Amino acid sequence: MITIFGIKNCDTVKKALKWLDREGVAHNFHDFRRDGLDGALVDSFIKGVPLDKLINTRGTTWRKLPESDREDMNAAKAKTLMLAHDAIIKRPLWRFEDGSMMVGFGKTEQGEIAETLGAGPL
Repeated sequence: MITIFGIKNCDTVKKALKWLDREGVAHNFHDFRRDGLDGALVDSFIKGVPLDKLINTRGTTWRKLPESDREDMNAAKAKTLMLAHDAIIKRPLWRFEDGSMMVGFGKTEQGEIAETLGAGPL
């Protein structure tokens, strides 16, 4: 079973969850705000996804951070920021049965997800 991580009111997460339901793909949804976010979970994200793909640098939360928080990003700094501001984690974040992870639900990601799941076209 796959797990999709995100925030329930995120439009992209909603689209991804609807697609999973439509395709009949068994999944768990972990809402950062309802189900929590801890250091071990964030560590698994950092281990599974490159930081440049994991951190949402296009959102309001990122833009409101002080410049000192946004520069010289490393794993420790990213972890601290993600635990303090869950909205800077790109969504949806996918963890597949084999433990591999990916982020997003754009056209490129949709093809990769469908292929990984053996599901029909998105």
